[in-house]
Amino acid sequence: MSAHEIAPEPADPFLWLEEIDGSAARAWAAERTAETEGAYAGAARDALETRLTGILQDPDRLVVPSRHGDLMYDLWRDADNPRGLWRRTSLAAFTAGTPDWEILLDVDALGREEGRTWAFAGATHGPAGSGRALVRLSPDGGDAAVVREFDLETRRFVEDSPFALDAEKSMIAWVDRDTLLVATALHGGGVTDSGYPITARAWRRGESLEDAPPILTGVSSDVGVFAHVDHTGGSATPIVVIAHDFFHSEAWVWNGAEPHLIAVPQDAHADVHGDLVAVRTTTPWRIGDTTHPSGTLLLGPLETVTSGDGSGLRVAFAPTDTAVLESWTWTKTRLVLTILDRVQSRLVSLDPATLTGVELDLGLGDDDLFSANVATADDDEDDQLWVVARGFLTPPTLLVLDPGAEPRVVDRSRATFDATGLVAEQHWATSADGTRVPYFEVGPRERHGALPVLMNGYGGFEHALTPEYPTIVGPAWLEQGRVYVVANIRGGGEFGPEWHLAALRENRHRAYEDFAAVARDLVARGVSTPDRIACHGRSNGGLLVGNMLTQYPDDFGAIVCGVPLLDMRRYTRLSAGASWIAEYGDPDDPADWEFVKTFSPYHLIEPGRRYPASLIYAAASDDRVGPVQARKMAARLADETDAEVHYLEPVEGGHAGTIDAAATAALHATIHAFLDSTVGRAD
Repeated sequence: MSAHEIAPEPADPFLWLEEIDGSAARAWAAERTAETEGAYAGAARDALETRLTGILQDPDRLVVPSRHGDLMYDLWRDADNPRGLWRRTSLAAFTAGTPDWEILLDVDALGREEGRTWAFAGATHGPAGSGRALVRLSPDGGDAAVVREFDLETRRFVEDSPFALDAEKSMIAWVDRDTLLVATALHGGGVTDSGYPITARAWRRGESLEDAPPILTGVSSDVGVFAHVDHTGGSATPIVVIAHDFFHSEAWVWNGAEPHLIAVPQDAHADVHGDLVAVRTTTPWRIGDTTHPSGTLLLGPLETVTSGDGSGLRVAFAPTDTAVLESWTWTKTRLVLTILDRVQSRLVSLDPATLTGVELDLGLGDDDLFSANVATADDDEDDQLWVVARGFLTPPTLLVLDPGAEPRVVDRSRATFDATGLVAEQHWATSADGTRVPYFEVGPRERHGALPVLMNGYGGFEHALTPEYPTIVGPAWLEQGRVYVVANIRGGGEFGPEWHLAALRENRHRAYEDFAAVARDLVARGVSTPDRIACHGRSNGGLLVGNMLTQYPDDFGAIVCGVPLLDMRRYTRLSAGASWIAEYGDPDDPADWEFVKTFSPYHLIEPGRRYPASLIYAAASDDRVGPVQARKMAARLADETDAEVHYLEPVEGGHAGTIDAAATAALHATIHAFLDSTVGRAD
């Protein structure tokens, strides 16, 4: 065997479970699901499901709409409309707290009419004054969706519209009322190895998509080609992005004739806003004599990065040891920064011309740990900003901020659980390499002895876990006098790009060492004992808890593993797995496989070893990660070990795992029945 060849894969007795729609695999999943549902059926579980359903379908729950001009749009779901009503009301009425909702589309009625159980997957509004939108509908909750043109004035789909696409992972944006920027696999468009579109085209009304001229085309090894149009100031600036991997891309501005490269580092994030561009660095970028560190936001004329050398860019934000940029939002004359300072939110409003800024006081107080995010704004209209703020013990609050005025509360979510006697705190654990890792802890202020703990984590793709109101965990877990923990491990974005890069590829073990360090710190502080600590993670977080199961089994009493990656030898060949090679490594490269195999839970199972009880769940319709890795993990654990393992696989739901409020309530009621029977038992 040459040095560049990977060793043959050992026979996988569960390979047949990779046939997502295979009759034998579907039957296996259905049988395991029925067994799990039967094992946890009972009055307590049913009561929790009923309560959670009521919370998720509360007719008085907080509505967080999106703004388009003087109208506010929302998708409303309730018991009578589980798939939703797409609706709108005036900005003035919503701000006054007296919305008069106009129904645009009844998704449930459409499904009944067409014999399809559609899931609303969003709408792309046309340019101001066009009166049109492109509505996306998923047949099963997955990422693939049909696209149809919708007339917002008549509240009907446009008959015989050429702007219609079958179910596919398509990327679309309006250039003008009669032109779309489209990236799709349909009609000869083609896909990458990751299953995303490989070509972007300009599609004009009156011509077929097949005849639409291509603008840019990637290669099969790219993640995909994506389309966006900036409409600042009423002029359209089409942008095509070729994502080479998850973190490296090229962005091109198309002027209708030739595309022009936005000449910034491929790992930077570029955001076009009219004649300005904002660039956030991921790794240090040297411009002239100045090196800008990772996590810096630079602002300047778009021209400076399309025809110049970037020397016209100025620093809009520079990170510190504790404060990093999470995101930014444009209004008509301002640039609003969302900053994480010790993993809690601050909002700063900048003047793009002078880069002077003021901090926005949201009036959150100091009796909780908080986060805030910009919910919606219309940068063509004004500087009005809609913000949602929340804490672990503070239900989400919707505020509107007008320039020069105090923030005004528009609405508050009702509390979903009794927080009396609870406290939210931030603590720090020390990981294996000496790095201090923060975590949030919510639990009783007065404690007596070790308590059950539910841990949550993610640790990937620069995604930060910030304080979030525990709508479901509150009533299901915290009200019982237990402890909830959110671990801010490396791989995430809690401390900017460097926090993420620290656990990339061959350094992936750091994320898992961090999470285990938090669990052990809880024991050292007397909060709990290993047999009473459970963890729950989804997607990349599912990979995280899969590694807790296989690498740190003595530190946990139960594992809940949702829509996960687990077979890291074959993940690039399954669903959209090839798009994540930059995060994890390429298992088909022998050098990469040497480190990838060290965090592949499916390959780390050891017959005869003690493992904590586990509940693994996925959705058959998940076209991002897919259900097959979860199936194989559950099957192998059951076949080769004595571990207690349970499996759930609903048909619908996509990567979210569930498709509506009732399904979400049912899933979490079963999860918490499992947790109650393992780590939640009384002493």
